[in-house]
Amino acid sequence: MMERTFSIIDFGACSTTDELQTRYIQAAIDECFLQGGGEVQIPEGTFLTGGIRLRSNVCLHLMENAHLKGIRDPEAYGVLEDDVIEPIPNNDRTVKLYHTPTADENFQTYEWFNRAGSRWNHGLIRAAYAKNVSVIGECGSALDGSDCYDALGEEFYRGPHLMNFFYCENITLRGYTCVDSANWAHAFFYSKNLIIEKVKIYAGHDGVHATSCDNITIRQCAFYTGDDCVAGFDNQNVIVQDCLMNTACSAMRLGATNALIEKCRFWGPGEYVFRGSLSLEEKRGGGKPQKIPSHRYNMLSVFTYYADFSTAIREQPGNIIIRHCNIENVDRLLHYNYSGNEIWQKNRPLQSVMFEDVYAMGISMPLTAYGDEKVPLYLTMRNVDIQFAPEDENMDFIHTCYYSMINLENVRIQGLSNGALVRSWGGHGRLIYKNLICDIPKENYFLTSDKPFVCQAI
Repeated sequence: MMERTFSIIDFGACSTTDELQTRYIQAAIDECFLQGGGEVQIPEGTFLTGGIRLRSNVCLHLMENAHLKGIRDPEAYGVLEDDVIEPIPNNDRTVKLYHTPTADENFQTYEWFNRAGSRWNHGLIRAAYAKNVSVIGECGSALDGSDCYDALGEEFYRGPHLMNFFYCENITLRGYTCVDSANWAHAFFYSKNLIIEKVKIYAGHDGVHATSCDNITIRQCAFYTGDDCVAGFDNQNVIVQDCLMNTACSAMRLGATNALIEKCRFWGPGEYVFRGSLSLEEKRGGGKPQKIPSHRYNMLSVFTYYADFSTAIREQPGNIIIRHCNIENVDRLLHYNYSGNEIWQKNRPLQSVMFEDVYAMGISMPLTAYGDEKVPLYLTMRNVDIQFAPEDENMDFIHTCYYSMINLENVRIQGLSNGALVRSWGGHGRLIYKNLICDIPKENYFLTSDKPFVCQAI
């Protein structure tokens, strides 16, 4: 049977006008859904739109050079309670669904920020309680959030995500380009079976951000972001393969149980500015800011742990494996700061992380591995070659506390000569090394500190 296809042109859409095209695109999606599913085609051209809702068994197909461009008006992204075709279930997840904070309110004090239809979770493309959904792009296709802005959004300027999925299953995203997302390029909440492949992300905020999701595969994607490349917490079974990661923040800011990051290239400084370093006026201006020396472009870390306190974490995070990767000009390889001053790492500690078959050059700061007294960290580095930037030969290799074991096997460290291999301030575990090559004197392989280190939160 031939798959049903629906062109938005047949429903009244037009790319040669400044008129908002949301209703025409949504009408095509709705009809496709009501007929049992199929493909909705967006042809070549730029179509101005607010929020559109993707439905079960619908593939949104962006043809060659098709662009969906979000408009600035935040009210155009609407609420899901008005949907009569697929109403949002009336359960505890829809409580305060439509609360919009005022400028005097802190968004973190409300539960609205992780609700399906809340203002913070608006999206140019969004789906809720949907199964078997996809967005497929051909050459030159793009989603553009550069003109979106919301004075009542996160940090009082962030607009809608480019894509937002809430309680969805079996999601396939492939082949398009994301341009300057007003918030995260891809936001996933309580969803499972996600495939994101051959997607390019330029500027904007987080490239992929997932909360409480299972079975995530990200492969052959290119991240050039102004915030984290891949982020989120309380995730299970995450695979990131064959990706390019360039950012002015952390490449991976992730909390997960069973995460494999392999065959990826990480490098800094970021091509685009870190959004947090912009002035409010710059944030509200939209577009891609020009490079300004006073703003931040350095890449903070390859892997930063993430354990947000807003949602319970189901499983003990751990089994994080980073292997067969090349890394250039990144501040840190690892930033885990559970025992320090990092509020975003306080929910549940990390159990284990491993770097294997990794080559890194231009590292400029110690690895931070501050574990938990009850769940100490197991850190493994195997077949790793690290070249530190030549700024400070007295710098330490690892700062740690509350670890069960640090296992260094076939590790070469260049550029450090007078600091400590491992410096610990509490909860000392075992240090094991085999075939270790470095200029650090053996008497400095393990040193202790009488007081906690000061570790800048990132």
